[in-house]
Amino acid sequence: MSLLGGIRPPIAVLSALLLALAGLTAVGLGGSQESVPKAVFTSQQHFAEDGAIALRASLDESVTDFQRAAALASAGPPADADHVLDTLGNVYEKWRGTAVVDIASGKLRAARGESLPLAAIDRTKLADDGGLAPRMVRLRNGETRLLSLALLSWEGRPQQLLVGSSSLKVPGISLGAFRSIAVVDTKGTVLSSDGIPEPEQVLTDLQRKEAGRSRRQLSAFARDAAVKAAQHPAKAKELGSGGFPGVSGSLTGEAHAGERAVAGYATLATTDPKEHSTATGLGLTVVAMVPVTEEPGGTADSLFGLLAAAALLLIGALTVGLLLGTVQRPLLQLFLESRRLSRGDLARPVRVPRHGEAARIGRALESLRGQLLGERPEHASFASGPPDAVHRHRPAAGPRRIPGLRLLGKTGTRGLLAVCACLLLAWSAPLGFLLNRTDGTVTVPQQLVNDQRERTDTLADRVRRALNEGHTDLTSVASLLGADTTAGQAQTLLHRTLYEHHRYRSLYVVDANGGVLSRVGEDPRATDGAGRDRQLAVVNDHGKEPVIVGAASVPGRKGATVVGEFRIDFLNALLKRPGLGQIRLVDADHRVIGGNTGYRAFQDLPAERLDRLVTAVNLKAGSAKRAGGILSRTGEGAKVAAAAPFTGGGVAEPLGWTVVSWQSATHLDTPESIREHRSLLAGLLGLTAAAACLGWLHIVVVRPLRELAGQAETLAAGDRRTVLYPRHHDEVGAVSRSLELIRQRLPARSAPAGRPAPTSDPRN
Repeated sequence: MSLLGGIRPPIAVLSALLLALAGLTAVGLGGSQESVPKAVFTSQQHFAEDGAIALRASLDESVTDFQRAAALASAGPPADADHVLDTLGNVYEKWRGTAVVDIASGKLRAARGESLPLAAIDRTKLADDGGLAPRMVRLRNGETRLLSLALLSWEGRPQQLLVGSSSLKVPGISLGAFRSIAVVDTKGTVLSSDGIPEPEQVLTDLQRKEAGRSRRQLSAFARDAAVKAAQHPAKAKELGSGGFPGVSGSLTGEAHAGERAVAGYATLATTDPKEHSTATGLGLTVVAMVPVTEEPGGTADSLFGLLAAAALLLIGALTVGLLLGTVQRPLLQLFLESRRLSRGDLARPVRVPRHGEAARIGRALESLRGQLLGERPEHASFASGPPDAVHRHRPAAGPRRIPGLRLLGKTGTRGLLAVCACLLLAWSAPLGFLLNRTDGTVTVPQQLVNDQRERTDTLADRVRRALNEGHTDLTSVASLLGADTTAGQAQTLLHRTLYEHHRYRSLYVVDANGGVLSRVGEDPRATDGAGRDRQLAVVNDHGKEPVIVGAASVPGRKGATVVGEFRIDFLNALLKRPGLGQIRLVDADHRVIGGNTGYRAFQDLPAERLDRLVTAVNLKAGSAKRAGGILSRTGEGAKVAAAAPFTGGGVAEPLGWTVVSWQSATHLDTPESIREHRSLLAGLLGLTAAAACLGWLHIVVVRPLRELAGQAETLAAGDRRTVLYPRHHDEVGAVSRSLELIRQRLPARSAPAGRPAPTSDPRN
């Protein structure tokens, strides 16, 4: 018999699949519910990823701006160290300390801000490869700084070393009331932390104990995260998870007073793994920790899973028993009877099955047995009922049949398969599409609403900082375009800025009348003077995309302005963060400026509740503005939404923009949603197993059996010319071969009148 053919393999596979599905149903839809929902762990992982992205972008931007400022200073006329540091401090306010050191003598020329550990710099190795690479150093007070190095060189003067120190604290992260965040090195040492009060900031013994417990838990998380961060990103993720390009995950800690510490961790990684980044080479990991209230006594209804599995076992047993009793057993009986007749054993009557195509073939075999014994063939149709000879030789009736199966005896094999399909459908369809539906009643933990608000606030700060950085770059360029700068020098400076920063679509210098003096990139769209009186503005209110421009006046050249047009794709890329759903950047009139999914520029928000939320978070003025989050339940189900206005200063804050995010609660990994998804999966698996196995059975057995029944009846009616070819090497094929052997043994005189009987088999 063929390995994949025959009657046994489809039924055996169906039995195994139903048994496995019953086990998965009992385990997946039952068991104990976790005290902390999976969605909370996923949210903390995304929170740590946000921190890692913000820190990586901040460090890379700081190093790039530092080296670029040194290169621009070296390209100009010679300047003393104090002037270089003053210019650097006026344009950028991101370094905690800066200094200029004479490389040959080691003499400190000038310094600003905090004292730098200059002794940690080996001046003799600066010319080597990587000698100017940024490095981490630990200060005397235990804090860690990132030192950036760059050369200042002018013709006729000795080279000098420009040094700047940056903090390793995660910038712009909204921690909320109880969250803490830390930066960890490869050994699990906490380099910096935020969110845990220092000893001098607490007032009571209880607060000191809580702070000490938080520090110990954060240190434990830091060690675990350092071990997990050493994995390769491809091996650390689940298959198909995608998303964050680095190593990230979640951790669970000890429980105390009804709360359990939960943390997320993420390594510093670029969006493209092939890109080199200074920050990614430092081996840093961001760990975010928050205490989450446990849900004791919340156990899932394991009885439902057991009942569903038991129902599947019962229906599966009934289905398999029906297939065994009405399809497999009659076919195997036909196989044995046909082989007996083909071997010449004609003494005993054929045991004719009771229904379907098997009964038709059995009646034909009994007629052929009589013809081999010398009886005349019956030319009537064998499909209408058994001939008289069959009744005369029918063996005694066996055990009494179940009354409910009499109806099945009147239907064909296809009808039996349809009955089996309906039985399996009766279990799969309700479980997959009717039971365990949330329908907006999903319970959303408050921690998820808080995380939605805080992550949206972090995202708003990230966009604001990006716009501020863009304007700072324009200010830096404008400060270097003096009155004696030629058009070629300005063109080179603009080209270098456009190449180093991908946030601009075009850069150009215009005079007081709007004439373009120098430009790089795409064609300017704001040469009519719109937006030049403001540092950052949107100069259109219609069209396919907003035109966002930044402007900085050129000192010493009256009316000259450096204008940079921001790419809208740059802002949209900043808004693409997993776990926040749909995100929109709206202006002061609540019109959409950018988003992470498809949108139309300057369209309104899709729901009135989002408009009200944006209005609410912008009611207060200045630094009093705060992000807000809500959980709303409407006819479309439960939704989590948050809005965060631009706060924190800079030229971007006066724009009055707000970041809005919302997502359906059914997309969160809450216990109700997980049960709904697992029920749907179980139902779909049941439908798939039924369709695959019953379809397999229909193609391999039922369809050839129906065709063979007609051929057997034609042969019994007197057709001796039609050769019977087996399609498959299985039970049906074996019956076909036996019928062919019987045809060859039948006397030629039994052929119908007017048709000469063949003298031999054409295959012989």
